[in-house]
Amino acid sequence: MSVDGVYKTEAGMVFKVERDAEGHLSVQRLQQGTWAPAPIGMAGLRINPTTKRLTPRQIEALGG
Repeated sequence: MSVDGVYKTEAGMVFKVERDAEGHLSVQRLQQGTWAPAPIGMAGLRINPTTKRLTPRQIEALGG
C-alpha cells in the first residue's frame, strides 16, 4: 500500500487515503493517535475546498 495523501477537514478530522498495487483505495481515520479503518466514502472529502492536504512535516507531527 502506498499513501495517496493525508488530509485534515475543517472540523479537524484527519484521514489518509491509501492505494494498493491494483489501484484500490482504502481510507483510515486518525483516532486517539491510532489509524483506524474508515468508510471508503470519506475519500471524497479530499476534494472539499475546506479540506487541506497535510505536508510531510504536519504528518510527522501527528505521531500516528
